Amino acid sequence: MQAVTEGDRRKELAVLLDQIQAHPERDWTRERQRIATLNKLIAPSRKPH
Repeated sequence: MQAVTEGDRRKELAVLLDQIQAHPERDWTRERQRIATLNKLIAPSRKPH
């Protein structure tokens, strides 16, 4: 099994955003939830100073 990299997550995010932009008439609820999750995973972790 291969580890999922940040690059993999960014590619998935780009694909989802492209799909939503191409077909805004669809119900994208599940995909929007996945986008929120991906954004949290991609965001740099903040360390207290």
